Amino acid sequence: MIDINTDLLQAWVTGLLIPLTRILAFISIAPFFGNKSISLPMKVAMGFMLAVAIAPAIPGMPTVDLLSLQGVLTITQQMIIGLAMGLMVQIIFTAIEMAGQISGLTMGFGFATFFDHQSQGSTAVISQFLNVLAMLVFLSMDGHLMMISALLESFYSFPVSDIPGSIDGMRIALWGENIFSIGLQLALPVVATLLITNMALGVLTRSAPQLNIFGIGFPLTLCVGFIVIALMLPSMALPYSYFIEKGITASKSVLKLR
Repeated sequence: MIDINTDLLQAWVTGLLIPLTRILAFISIAPFFGNKSISLPMKVAMGFMLAVAIAPAIPGMPTVDLLSLQGVLTITQQMIIGLAMGLMVQIIFTAIEMAGQISGLTMGFGFATFFDHQSQGSTAVISQFLNVLAMLVFLSMDGHLMMISALLESFYSFPVSDIPGSIDGMRIALWGENIFSIGLQLALPVVATLLITNMALGVLTRSAPQLNIFGIGFPLTLCVGFIVIALMLPSMALPYSYFIEKGITASKSVLKLR
């Protein structure tokens, strides 16, 4: 016969609530899981199911009163860990959106924007197209399962205990600069091609001033930009998968123990 008392109930609640906090923080910001199109109750249910599934496989939780100062600090720490891990991968998708912004502005397509519920702001159409393409690559390479695996591994690399630990904040800051470098690398074919096109238009304007360069320049840059993007489509999966894997690896390495 199992004797259920207050200490046993508190141990059960602690063993589920502490990992649930890290999982929910991760789900709130991670790609695919944190999409605004997924309702909040669905995210909570998803986090609860993940917590129940991985609770038996993770190290034991420390005995801590959740209503005490130590309990509040433990919950806060788990929230920061989940947010940091999800942010490292989300930076990759932000870089891909920036590549679309750079490509759209270079094509003269920057006016074609609409309200994006994910970013809560105006986003270029090219950015949304590249973001959807990156999400399809992410799902095709089982990126969502890789992220869940990384989340499970984090309970071993950064277990919930009384040992003082820290998030490598400098690594997050340095990783954030990849938004610009990765975005520029992905947009470089479009930017380079349109630079050559604009130079050719400039030479044409000097040699034949009677031409209406504004009448032919804008549709020409649009056509050239779309042609370059169409030619890039068959080979986009490889760099996208490489950067996504790099982001998942970075999310694992952001945790360290002192």
